[in-house]
Order: sequence, then C-alpha cells, then structure tokens
Amino acid sequence: MRLLLSACAIALLSACSQHSAQDHASDSAVELNEARFRQDIQTLSSDRFEGRAPTTHGETLTLDYLTKAFAAAGLEGANNGSYLQAVPMVSYTASEDQKITLGGLPMSYRKDVVFSSRHDNHKVDIKDAPLVFVGYGINAPEYDWNDYQGLDMQGKIAVILVNDPGFALPDSGKFNGKAMTYYGRWTYKYEEASRQGALGAIIIHDTQPAAYPWSVVENSWTGPQQDLVLDKATQDSRVQVEGWITKEKASELFNRAGLSLEDLSQRAATQALNASLNQSADITFANQAKYANSYNVVATLPGTTASDEHLLFTAHWDHIGKDPNKEGDQIYNGALDNASGTAGILEIARQFAQQAKDGHPLKRSITFVATTGEEQGLLGSQYYAANPLYPLDKTVGVFNLDSTNIYGRTSDYTVVGKGKSQLETYLAKALSTQNRTMVSESRPESGGFFRSDHFSFAKYGVPAVFAGGGSKPVDEATAQYKAQMQEKFKGCYHNVCDEYRADWDLSGALEDLGIYFLAARTLANSDDWPGYYQGTEFHRLRPAQE
Repeated sequence: MRLLLSACAIALLSACSQHSAQDHASDSAVELNEARFRQDIQTLSSDRFEGRAPTTHGETLTLDYLTKAFAAAGLEGANNGSYLQAVPMVSYTASEDQKITLGGLPMSYRKDVVFSSRHDNHKVDIKDAPLVFVGYGINAPEYDWNDYQGLDMQGKIAVILVNDPGFALPDSGKFNGKAMTYYGRWTYKYEEASRQGALGAIIIHDTQPAAYPWSVVENSWTGPQQDLVLDKATQDSRVQVEGWITKEKASELFNRAGLSLEDLSQRAATQALNASLNQSADITFANQAKYANSYNVVATLPGTTASDEHLLFTAHWDHIGKDPNKEGDQIYNGALDNASGTAGILEIARQFAQQAKDGHPLKRSITFVATTGEEQGLLGSQYYAANPLYPLDKTVGVFNLDSTNIYGRTSDYTVVGKGKSQLETYLAKALSTQNRTMVSESRPESGGFFRSDHFSFAKYGVPAVFAGGGSKPVDEATAQYKAQMQEKFKGCYHNVCDEYRADWDLSGALEDLGIYFLAARTLANSDDWPGYYQGTEFHRLRPAQE
C-alpha cells in the first residue's frame, strides 16, 4: 500500500513495514514502524504474560517491558524519576462454591448468576433479604427521575435493569435517547444502590442493552476482582453483594412473584418505578481479600517553553489474566484489548521523542500513562486522576487508545461520544489530510464513552477523547478482509481467543495513530485550552473556548 496525502499537514506512506507522517509546518517526519508495533502487540499478548492481570506475575513482566521501552525511547520517569505510580489495590475472590436461592429458586453460579463482594468479610451469609425491583436503579434529579422514591432499602436487595430508559424508548425524549448515559453503566447502578443503603444489588443481564453476551459477565466478573483500597467509611457504605442474573432466570423469579418482567420493564422505561417482589434471597459464599499494589506506568517527554502544561496519552495495559477453572486454553491474552492500544502509545511516544532529538521539540510536555485495572472499573485512571503526578488544571487534554483497528483502512473515523469537546477540532484538522470523515460510534447505546480510561479524566473536566477506526472500508478488498476477520474474531471480546494474529491488517491502525500524533502535536505547540461544549455533562467543569 502506498498512500500520498495532502501536503498541508501530513503525508502517510508505507514502505516495507514503515508508515511515515510529515507535518510541513514543522519540517519533521514521524515514522510509524509497523514491524515494531506488531512486535509490541505480540509480546504483550503472549502466553508468557499470562493475560496481564494486575498484581500477578503477568503484571511484573508487563511493567518491566513498558519501562524499558519508554526508557529506550528517551522519555523520563514521571514520578520523581520512576516510571511507576503505585496504585493500592485489593483483590476480592468469591468462592466458586456459592449457595444462592432467589425467591425459592436455586441458582447455579456462572450459569444463572454471578455474585461477588467487595468487602473484606471472609464470608457472605445473607438470609431472607427482601428483593425489590427498582426499575433502572436511577436517581437523576436533572431528569426528574428517581426509581428509589419512597423506598427504605436497608437490609434489602435491589434488582435492576441494565442500561437506561433511553435505550428502551429512544424516541421518547428521555435521557439521551439511544445513546447511553452514565446512569446506564453497571458501575453507577452499584454505586447508587450503595448510596440508597441497599444490602445488595443484582443487575438483570440482557445482551442488547448490555452490549455484550452473558459470556462476558461470566468471564469478567468471576475470579479475582480488583478494586482500589478505600477509606473505611466509603468501604462500609458499599452494598454487601454485587451480582448479575440472566434474563431467563430473572423472568422465572418475577413469574414466581406473580409479576411479569416484560410488563414491568416496559413500565420502567416510561416512568420511575419500584415494586416489591414479595420474595427473599439467601446468598452464601466464602470471600477472600488480598492487598497489593498494582502500578500505572507514567513516562513524560518534557516540553520547552510550557513544560508545566501536559497532554496525556492513555492506554490500559491490563487484561483479565487466566482462569485455572477453565478447560483448555486458560489465558485471556487480550491482544486487541488492549495490547494493541498499549503498543500504540509506545509507538507514538517513540516518534515524539525522536522528533525532539531531531531538533523539533514541543512547547508543552507529552505524558504517557499506561494504566492498570481498567477491566475492573477504570481503577488505574481513577487513581491517577485523583492523585495526578501533574496537576489536572495543567493537563490540556487526554487522548485514549483502547483496542486499535485490526480491520484495515477506513474512509471514516469514529469518535466515541462525538460532540463533547473541542479536542475534536484538532482531530478534524488531521483527518482532512487523509480525506476521512469524522463520525459517531455506530452503537451509542453501548455507552462507550463511559467504559474506558478517558472517562476518569472527563469527570474532572479534563477534555478527553476516545477515537479511531471506522465502519467504511476504503475498497472492496478491504471490505472482504474485514468480513473474514470479523468472523474469525467473533465472540473474542473478553475471551481466550483474543490473541495476536499475524494476518491482521494494521494499516488502518497506523493511520489512526498518525491522526492522534498530529492532533497532539498541533495542540502541544499552541497556547489553546480546549474545553467541553455547552450542553454536555462536563461543560461546567471546563467550558469550551469562545
């Protein structure tokens, strides 16, 4: 493939295994090395790294690999010379031997339900806890919506629908239509149940509104569950049990109570709703807690005249690890998710460092944060945002990479949560050089903006973007390849088949890296302070510039 793009900002070329980009305004080129990019993905997702779960041997290997790579590129350790930022974590492991009865119905762990407890309590032993259906489990004054209205949840377990009312009735004007709000995320539902004083919270899984099948729940919410170490008051306020139940079993439970899950779900989409199931829960299982630090890897390339101002690139290095209870392949290699994104920020870091060596340094500093614990709830990015190595009011913006494009070049370019911040203007300028069109994600109902590390920064008002790939292949040959690769990779999200493949077409990923590179370089050499557009959730925290 050889592609010549407009000379106004960038020329992307490929020759052998190299892609290059050139910004004529700075007269310096960046070489995106495909062979090196591939090698990083292949190594980080190899069986030797054991699925890169936090606080495991796989983490030790990953940290060593990343620190050496950043050091070799010439970047500095951001934590007083160290590349590591300790993230105090606790791993909770619920026993596989769980005795669970809901409304008199015995439940099979993994097959019907998944339960865990994020408490250092050794054992969960709940008897006769009343079950209460709380609709979508949302308390949102700005939407005039409170599913907990009139309830005292002390000692009770909330049963909750996944997603939010906008998904069920996209044309109703409720919430954000089909595009999920944060109220639709599982993290919010457990948090709100805790705020309401509930003893436990169970989310009813449904593939379409959840945006993933039950297998993802089974693989992701079993085994050790990492969390940040919290202060005692916050810890004590959390629900004692967090769970998921299949839609089929939930329907049986509701039928046993003389209710219809389908009818109640329809009503819950039109109005705030709660109802007692007149049934109780018995939940018993052993629970183990282990404390250990995990680590973010943070490397910086100091700027010149505005070195105290930072642009961040983020990508989570962690994945699910391995499951010794699984037959056959037990390692969740996480090649696409997210060895590919981690390899992407390494390659971008090398190119910025090389340009600085070649006499083209940036005004502002560029900092790379390879985060831990994303798969367990954005833990590493949450910790960094709350304990930044560089002040957030001096952080200009965040470019997040989470799973790069393995399906070849596209004529469009997806921005997840499009329309939120002025960072998109810098992406648009870079995209014009590739004659590509910026589009929103095809499935806004999946809540992608709230599911990766950039969201941890957005909550503090730092403009953050999650972008890359597209849905329109550049030609028929690429379309055929994409269809074949999608079939090969079907069902591999959070599964053991997410493994590196030598036949991946990474040309589209390299173009996407070039877009991020150019957008960041333009912003790093400017005095601009982008913000969030009016009407978005984060505008009040850092308003868009006029």
